[in-house]
Amino acid sequence: MPTHLLRIDCPDEPGLVYRVTGVLFHHGFNIISNHEFVDPATQHFFMRTAFAGATAPAAVVDDLRQAIPHAAIRLAPTGKRSVVALVTKEAHCLGDLLLRQADADFPARIEAVISNYQTLAPLVEQFGVPFHYISHQDLDRPEHERAIVHVLEDYQPDYLVLAKYMRILTPEFVARYPHQIVNIHHSFLPAFVGARPYQQAFERGVKIIGATAHIVTDDLDTGPIIAQDVLPVTHSYTAANMAHAGRDVEKIILAKALRLILEERVFIHENRTIIFE
Repeated sequence: MPTHLLRIDCPDEPGLVYRVTGVLFHHGFNIISNHEFVDPATQHFFMRTAFAGATAPAAVVDDLRQAIPHAAIRLAPTGKRSVVALVTKEAHCLGDLLLRQADADFPARIEAVISNYQTLAPLVEQFGVPFHYISHQDLDRPEHERAIVHVLEDYQPDYLVLAKYMRILTPEFVARYPHQIVNIHHSFLPAFVGARPYQQAFERGVKIIGATAHIVTDDLDTGPIIAQDVLPVTHSYTAANMAHAGRDVEKIILAKALRLILEERVFIHENRTIIFE
């Protein structure tokens, strides 16, 4: 039987789980997995439910909207989602994603790669993925982004992935893809935002370095955090040693964050995330 995925969030009140599961039972569906959470600070309710059944689930949504009229209710896609990656020159994050896709170990289709340099074209072409070189030379930032948007219109991706894309996006570009742009930042945010975070970490004498995957917003490196990890370093590490060691953390955390997003496990509430792993 086909599997469906239901996402609900709304202000908390008694009986929400009962109402949702009751509607599913009434329509003859079987619940495969269920996660719910109430944010104690805001008294907001979140629920992710996978269910199966032979009938079409549209009637479930209609009944739930009558039962919980103030809730945001959505049937989420369950197949592979389309992704376009934006990159600059570094290969480790993009290469990891391409390998995962090649091994069928990823819930996404990487439709294309866009870069402001030609450096990674040979890598991308080995995987049969279209590569689009859009130089930023002789273009101001809005003009460059308009050229990128023109290419993206051919793909209509569900998400954009900044796999070490080393350019700051304008608010106008971000507004085109609300909560659809995922970035990997090479530090443990909120520490060391902006450029050269490993140099910043070295100068501060840190004993751990990390990486953070987050949703892109208008404010640099301050969007809702999806996943983070760290590894220990010592006084013997130079900034270059830290950057080299950090690459492994970056690619793993980006892949983890994308999987969570693509499997519809991430809820964004204000500037925080609720994640059902």
